Amino acid sequence: MSNTKETRVLEALKIESLGKGLTAAQIESRFGVGNARATVSSLRMKGYAIYANQSTDTKGRTKTFYRIGTPSRAIVAAGNRALANG
Repeated sequence: MSNTKETRVLEALKIESLGKGLTAAQIESRFGVGNARATVSSLRMKGYAIYANQSTDTKGRTKTFYRIGTPSRAIVAAGNRALANG
């Protein structure tokens, strides 16, 4: 990948994965991305394990935080089965 918005989002997710992660609003405002969910989906299709974790604050508002992680063995096995059947 070149120095695109996707690349910058990916690098930020790698850094933020040690903390809580980034919300869609943070991704859109920091990197000028029009649709954070589409950007995350595109990165996932390129093989990056990006997880969406929801958190609810004391006022009942729910936010989704994206972070990069390591896929579980079950996920890797499911991907290998899909490739073998496809």
